Amino acid sequence: MDLKKLAAALIPDDDLIDPDKYEQIYPPRDLPQGAQVTRLAPSPTGFIHLGNLFSALADERMAHTTGGVFYLRIEDTDLKRKVDGAVESVIRSLKYFGIRFDEGAEIESKLNIYGPYYQRQRAQIYRAYAKRLIEQGLAYPCFCTEEELNKVREEQNAQKLITGYYGKYAKCRNLSEEQIYANLAAGKPFVIRFKSQGDVNVKHPFKDAIKGEITVTENDQDIVIIKSDGIPTYHFAHAIDDHFMRTTLVIRGEEWLSSLPIHLELFKALGFKTPVYAHTSSLMKTEGETRRKLSKRKDPELSLDYYRSQGYYPEAVVRYLLTILNSNYEEWERKNPQADWREFKFKIDKMSRSGTLFDLDKLSDISKTRISMLSAEECCAFLKEWALEFGSETDKLHFRDEEYIIKILTLIMGIGGKKRRKDIERASQGVRLMDYFFDDTFNPQYAFRFDDKTVNAVLDGFAAVYDPADDNQTWFAKVKSLAPQVGFAAEMAEYKANPGAYKGSVSDIAEILRVAVTGSPNSPDLCTIMGILGKERTLSRLAAAKR
Repeated sequence: MDLKKLAAALIPDDDLIDPDKYEQIYPPRDLPQGAQVTRLAPSPTGFIHLGNLFSALADERMAHTTGGVFYLRIEDTDLKRKVDGAVESVIRSLKYFGIRFDEGAEIESKLNIYGPYYQRQRAQIYRAYAKRLIEQGLAYPCFCTEEELNKVREEQNAQKLITGYYGKYAKCRNLSEEQIYANLAAGKPFVIRFKSQGDVNVKHPFKDAIKGEITVTENDQDIVIIKSDGIPTYHFAHAIDDHFMRTTLVIRGEEWLSSLPIHLELFKALGFKTPVYAHTSSLMKTEGETRRKLSKRKDPELSLDYYRSQGYYPEAVVRYLLTILNSNYEEWERKNPQADWREFKFKIDKMSRSGTLFDLDKLSDISKTRISMLSAEECCAFLKEWALEFGSETDKLHFRDEEYIIKILTLIMGIGGKKRRKDIERASQGVRLMDYFFDDTFNPQYAFRFDDKTVNAVLDGFAAVYDPADDNQTWFAKVKSLAPQVGFAAEMAEYKANPGAYKGSVSDIAEILRVAVTGSPNSPDLCTIMGILGKERTLSRLAAAKR
C-alpha cells in the first residue's frame, strides 16, 4: 500500500508544516538545570474543584521552587462540554487562592511563545503528526459506526473481556487499499486510529515520581487520535502539546494511571522524550467506619466555590493543602508561623502515595488561626472582598466606610490587646459579628433579667451621665455611682456579703446597658462599643430599649 498516497487522501491539507520544523518553532526552554516546566490543563467545563487546586498547587510549587515555568493549557477538543467563561473562571479561582501562572491561555506574558494554548487552535500541528504516523504505517482510517462499536462493546462485556478496539475487534486495522478507497469514495465518515505495536502480555517497570516503582502493561488499544471532525482526542493532543510546550513534569490524578500505557506508547511512536509522570493520590473523606473519594454529587466542599462563598481565608486553604501535599510542611510552619508559605521547600517525593484524607475541621482551624493573625486593615480587605461578591446589598453598603469597619474589627478581633480572637473561621461569620454596629442590621431580642421599672431606671440614669469623651475608668465609675441610685450594689463584695439587700450588683447594671446597646448580654468592651457607635446612636439605643 502506498502510505504517502493514503496519508494525502486522509489528510489532504496542503498547508501543513513539516513536523520536524516545529522543533525550531518551539525550541527547548532556556532554563536553569533542574528547573521544572509544569502545566494545568483543564477542559473548559466551568467546574474547577478542590482536586484541581490540589494538583495546581503541586504544579505551581514544583515549577517555582526550581526556577521553572507553570503554564495554563486549555484542552477544548470536546466542544459539547464547553462552558462560556470557563477559562476566566479557572484563572479567577486559582488567583483567589494565590496560584499564579507564568504563561498560557488568557495570561499576558512575554513567555507566550509556546502557544496557542487552546488545543483547537493547534489543529494543524496534530494533523501534521497524524499524517506522518499514517505514512509510517502507525495510523489508519476507521470507518466503524457507533452502532458497530456498541455491538463490539456488548460482545466484550458479555464475555467479560477488556472493552476497546484491539486485536480481532479492530475491524478496520487491516482493510485493503481497495476497501479504504471504496469507503472514501462512498463518503463514509472516518476517524484516524493509532496502530498500537504493544502486547498486553508484556509488562515493564516504570518510575512514577510519586508512586515510585510501578509495573506498566503495554498498550494494545488502537485508540482514536483524530476524530471525524478533524480535531484530535485528548491522548494524542496532550502528547504533542507536552512535547512542544516543553513540559518536563506532568502531575495528575491517579485515575490517569490506566491511560499511562497509551501515553507512553504515543511518545515513543512520535519520537518524543517522555516527561516525568507523577500521579497524585485521591482526596478521601471519612464516612462512618470507611473512607471514600470526595464526590461532586455528595460533597459541597469539593467545589472551590464552596470555600469562596463561605469565606474561608484563601491562604488557609492553600496552607491546609500543603499539609497533605508534603508530609513535612506542618513541622516547617510550626517553626516559621509568620513566614510566607511560598518559602517552604516543596518536594514531590514528600507527597503521599496512597489515599489522602481530607479534613474540613482541620482546614477550619487553620482558617481561624490565619484570620486571627490579620491586621485590622487586612481583615477589612478580606471581609470586604467577600461581602462585595457574596454579601447582601446592605453588607456592601456597610463597607463604604472602611474607617468605621477598621475600628470595629480592631475591637472585636482583639487587635492590639493581650488576647486575639481565634474563633472566626470564615468571612461570613466575621461580617455577621459586626451587624449590631449598624442600625439596619441591628435586630435586638431584648432579654432583661429585671422588671421594666428597674431596666428603665438604669437606662435613663446612665443616659443622663453618659459622655463619649470618658475613658474606660471614668465610664465605669459612672456605672458604679449609678448603682445605689437604682438599688444595686456598687461593689461586688457588698453584694456577696448581703445579696438580699440589693437587686443585683454593678455587673448586672453593665449587662442591662450591654443588652440595650448590642442586643446581647455578651460583647467586647462596652465603653469602646459606645465610643464607636457615637453618642447619638448610643443614646438612641438606650431609649429604644426602655420597656
